[in-house]
Amino acid sequence: MAVTLHVCITCRVHRAVGEGESCAGARLHDAARHSAPEGVVVAPVTCLSACSRGCAVALAGPGRWTYVYGGIAPETDLGPLLEGAALYAGSADGIVPWRDRPELFRRNVIARMPPREF
Repeated sequence: MAVTLHVCITCRVHRAVGEGESCAGARLHDAARHSAPEGVVVAPVTCLSACSRGCAVALAGPGRWTYVYGGIAPETDLGPLLEGAALYAGSADGIVPWRDRPELFRRNVIARMPPREF
């Protein structure tokens, strides 16, 4: 069953967006949706309320713990983000062992929420 990588498309990472320029969150979403690993659906969301930690994403799936991550740089963190999303999709409950997580996920977690079924 597919999991969802929610990407905040309004994250600006503490700077104004110029005329005709996409905000950092929208750039991250565009890059992620074109290269998402198998079992991961990339979906835009207008705000994850993590503005001080943007760019922010959330990984969620049925029967799985949900994780919110911030501080993701669209230009440099796409690879580790998608690697972590693939590991999450491959887990039974959304919990990837700490040592197996990309460094990006180890240092940038904002929150972890239990599954609705918990």
